[in-house]
Amino acid sequence: VQLQASGGGLVQAGGSLRLSCAASGRSIRFTDMGWFRQAPGKEREFVAAISLNGVTTYYGDSVKGRFTVSRDNARNTVYLQMNSLKAEDTARYYCATDNAGMRSTWSRPDFWRSWGQGTLVTVSS
Repeated sequence: VQLQASGGGLVQAGGSLRLSCAASGRSIRFTDMGWFRQAPGKEREFVAAISLNGVTTYYGDSVKGRFTVSRDNARNTVYLQMNSLKAEDTARYYCATDNAGMRSTWSRPDFWRSWGQGTLVTVSS
């Protein structure tokens, strides 16, 4: 599977962005999906994940209440709606699929086997 993230850009603090992750090569309808981010000099951080049917979602503490993950299996795409953005949300955002474990491992980047190239989000204060 190939994952293509898009929708990043420059936004002012307090603004919103919606990221998309389009999959190709295989349907994602049978797999959980995750979003991570990585700022320069920092480790990759869990942002959000969504179950294969979209019923269950899980968020990192730093984005809870501000970000929403969703999916459209018919379009083979996962979304990340980001509201009330802060300067500390600045990072490259990656989508991931093919988690090798159970939902308890969603927050661990080493359990996700397929990654997109990322899209850069810059929030100006």
